[in-house]
Amino acid sequence: MADHKDLEVWKMAIELAKAVYELTAEFPASEVYGLVPQMRRSAVSIASNIAEGAARNADKEFMHFLYVTPGSTAELDTQYILSKELQLTGGSAKVEKDIESVRRLTLGLIRHLKNK
Repeated sequence: MADHKDLEVWKMAIELAKAVYELTAEFPASEVYGLVPQMRRSAVSIASNIAEGAARNADKEFMHFLYVTPGSTAELDTQYILSKELQLTGGSAKVEKDIESVRRLTLGLIRHLKNK
């Protein structure tokens, strides 16, 4: 198994987490206990699950952690959409692009491991 730092999906998940931190830093103070920590936890969870899975010794265990990743990605996407609808942000093309890239790369990696 490759080191998690060598995986494109992990690198993209790190980029997504950084973009979410930058975006939520601009949210109003009223969200300091609301969407800000939820979005940040979701974003960090994506990269963390990829890293933890890659550190396991078997593809089956790695896939278990990869299967969690789309759920965290969907959770973050939902929170991001809600933050836009509540007008907490005007949106971020980078966050939107990175969410889709992480989703696509994760599903591709899962397919690859299944077909091994």
